[in-house]
Amino acid sequence: MKHALITGASGGIGYATASLFGRMGFTVHTVSRRACDLPGVQHHRMDLLEPGAVEHVSESIRDVLFEGDTLCVVHNAAVMDLDTAYAFEADRFNAVMHINVTVPALLTAQLLPHMGVGSSIIYIGSTLSEKGVASRLSYVTSKHAIVGLMRATVQDLHGKGVHAVCVCPGFTDTEILRPVFDAHPEFEKIIRDKVSFGRLIAPEEIADVIYYAATHPVLNGAVLHANLGQRET
Repeated sequence: MKHALITGASGGIGYATASLFGRMGFTVHTVSRRACDLPGVQHHRMDLLEPGAVEHVSESIRDVLFEGDTLCVVHNAAVMDLDTAYAFEADRFNAVMHINVTVPALLTAQLLPHMGVGSSIIYIGSTLSEKGVASRLSYVTSKHAIVGLMRATVQDLHGKGVHAVCVCPGFTDTEILRPVFDAHPEFEKIIRDKVSFGRLIAPEEIADVIYYAATHPVLNGAVLHANLGQRET
C-alpha cells in the first residue's frame, strides 16, 4: 500500500501536493494548524511547535503501516520571519529553525525504520537554499540547512532502498506571498520581472515536481530548482 505524509498541507504547495498524491492512489495523511478540506485525506490538525506533536504524528502513521508498505514523506511545513543579522530574536530564530529543519529531521528519524523499499523523503527547500537575500536571516539559514539535511540523509540511507530529494520552489502563488503583494502591489511587479516567464508559479506545478521526485529514485540526492528561471540582480 502507498502512503503519503505531507506537512503544511492546509493550503498552497502542501494542499496541491496532497490533492495530487490522493488522485494517484496514495492514502494521504496531512499535518497542519488549519484543517485540510480535501476529501479522503486523514488530517492531523496540530501545531508542530507544540511539545509531543512530532511523536503524536509519527505514532499515528506507524499504526497504519504494514510490512512492505511504502511511505512518501513531504516536509513542506515552514515559517518565514522578517529578521536581519543585526536585529533578530533568539526565540523566534529557534522557532523558525525548529519548524523548518528540526521537525523534518525528527519525523524522518521516527518514521524511517517503518518505511519499506521504494519509500521516499522529499524536503522542500527554496531558491534561498543556495543564495541569500536581506531581511530573511532565519529563513535563508534554515533553507540552506535543509539541503544539508537532505544530503546527509542520503548518505545514511545508502543501501536501504529509500531515496531523498530536495525540491526548491521559486516565487509560488501561495498564502505566504499574497498578503505581501496585497499590501505592496508594486512588489509583485518586481518579482514578476525577476522571473524569466514573467509570472508566478502555480502550486500545482510544484506538486508535479514533488510527485516526480518522490516516484523516481534515480533523483536520489538531487537538489531540484523549480523556479521558471530567475534573473540575478
